Amino acid sequence: MLAVDTNVLVRVLVDDATASDQCRAARQVVSEAGEVFVSQVVQIETVWVLVSAYGLSKTRLQAALGAIAGHPAFHLQRPEMFRVALQQYLAGHADFADCMILAESAEAGCELLTFDRKLGKLPGVRLIPR
Repeated sequence: MLAVDTNVLVRVLVDDATASDQCRAARQVVSEAGEVFVSQVVQIETVWVLVSAYGLSKTRLQAALGAIAGHPAFHLQRPEMFRVALQQYLAGHADFADCMILAESAEAGCELLTFDRKLGKLPGVRLIPR
């Protein structure tokens, strides 16, 4: 099994005409590896890149991430946290990284404190007044 960084995973997931050689190479390497590990940091960075650089809507993002989450070749670090964070992200207005922090905090039995008003609307989060 090999691990992939954000750049490789993004190239596997998108058809980027400006990086078609990289897309092809990433897909080939992943295919040849048979199985790849995707760390939690790469999961978070990938969502950020897909939204900020490629402008993916939540619907398209859900399709792309659902494809890797359900694919036997992709081994996500803490897949249950990924699924929880993705559900919270898709249903709300907080960003994916914050949803991952919330999922991890809840798993640890902790209330999450924040100044972020969007995140503060989610269950299990306490907004600190400014």
